[in-house]
Amino acid sequence: MTVNDPAVMSSALNDTSLWFIVGLGNNPERPAFEVSHALQSRGKRIVPIYPRAEIVHGEQGYATIAEAVEAVGVPDVVDLFVRSDRAGEFTRQAIDVGARFVWMQLGVRDDDAAIEARDAGIGVVMDTCPLIEWPRLGHV
Repeated sequence: MTVNDPAVMSSALNDTSLWFIVGLGNNPERPAFEVSHALQSRGKRIVPIYPRAEIVHGEQGYATIAEAVEAVGVPDVVDLFVRSDRAGEFTRQAIDVGARFVWMQLGVRDDDAAIEARDAGIGVVMDTCPLIEWPRLGHV
């Protein structure tokens, strides 16, 4: 299966504003913490999705995607900082709420979930990071 179409990545990075970050807690040692801060610095609104619903980078967190949608609306991107074996459940939730993109971070890959999302009309990026793709695609 072809993954990581540059047009899909570029659209996810440039034509979106609301990113739900699944797995984002208040631990500065975790990659989600750094990546979400970088997304904010590029004008994205981030919403932490984490069981403890912590406030991270000044943004209220929510325990579930459904709770976050109720509070702030439908995300453009659901960004997954979870194990690959959990990517499918969060991809299905992204489909259910009408997200435009699912972004699976470095090390996160689920081909079945990607096919399911694409079949639902959702752009999919797997096993890479916005901080890698912005400069690679020629964006500052």
